[in-house]
Amino acid sequence: MKMARRLADLIILIRGGGEVASAIAHTLARSHFRVCLTEVPYPQAVSRGVAYCEAIYDGEKEVEGVVAKSVSSIAEVFKVWAEDNIPIMVDPEASIKDSLHPEILIDAIMAKRNLGTKLSDAPLVIGIGPGFQVGRDVHVIVETNSSINLGKVILRGEAEEDTGIPIPIAGLTFARVLHSPQEGLFSSQKNIGDGISSGEVVAFVGKQPVTAEVGGILRGLIRDGLKVKRGTKLGEIDPLGAKEVCYSIRPKMRAIAGGVLEAILMHCNRDQ
Repeated sequence: MKMARRLADLIILIRGGGEVASAIAHTLARSHFRVCLTEVPYPQAVSRGVAYCEAIYDGEKEVEGVVAKSVSSIAEVFKVWAEDNIPIMVDPEASIKDSLHPEILIDAIMAKRNLGTKLSDAPLVIGIGPGFQVGRDVHVIVETNSSINLGKVILRGEAEEDTGIPIPIAGLTFARVLHSPQEGLFSSQKNIGDGISSGEVVAFVGKQPVTAEVGGILRGLIRDGLKVKRGTKLGEIDPLGAKEVCYSIRPKMRAIAGGVLEAILMHCNRDQ
C-alpha cells in the first residue's frame, strides 16, 4: 500500500494531445496517475474521436470513459485532478513543468524530431517514437513502428526510422488516407463516422476537392476551417465500415501506452 500511494502521487506531464498521447494519457489515468497534457493552440488531430486535444476547442473530451478538460492555470490543473479527470492546457513549450515539477515527462508530439524536450525536464523523460536519442534527449524511448518491436522500451540508441506507411486495414495503407493537395483552408460537410464511397469528394482545400480512393467509414477527419499545408494528413477511411472504431483506442496505441507504463514502473521500482 505504501508503494501504491507513492505512485499515485506522481505527476506525469505529456507533451501532445493527439491519438498517441491520448492513448498514453488514458492508460496512465486509469492506472491512477496524475496526468496533465499540453498542446498547441490549434491542434490538427485526424483521429478526433480518440484525441483529447479536442478539449482545446470544446472544453472537454471523453475517450472510452475517461474525460479530459481544458484548463488555463495551475489551480485548475489540481481541480481537474480532484475530479479524477485529465487537465489539458495550451502550452506548446510545456512551460508548466517549471511549476508542476513532474516526476515524469513524456514527449508524445510525434513530430519525428525533438522540439525542445531535455533530459533535465524531469527525473524520467520518455520519448515516443523517432527523433530522440537515449542519453542525449531522453532517458528511454518507446518504439512506435508497426514492427516486432512495437511498444518496446528502448534503453540505448534510438527508435526505428519512421516508415511513413499508414496502419494497414484490410490490406490498405496509403489508399485509405486523405492528404491535402495544396496549401489552403480546409472545409468539409462530412463528419467522422459517415459512410464514404470510392471516388466521392470528402472535403476541399480552398477550391481543390479531396477525393476518396476507397470506400468505407470516415474514421478520422481534421476540424473544419483549419489552415493546412500541402501534404497535410486530412483524414482516413476504414474500409471495413465499422463505425465504433472511430471512438475506440487502436491496438497499436494500446501497445505504445503499455510500453510507457512499463518504462514508468521500471523507473519507480528499480531501487525497491
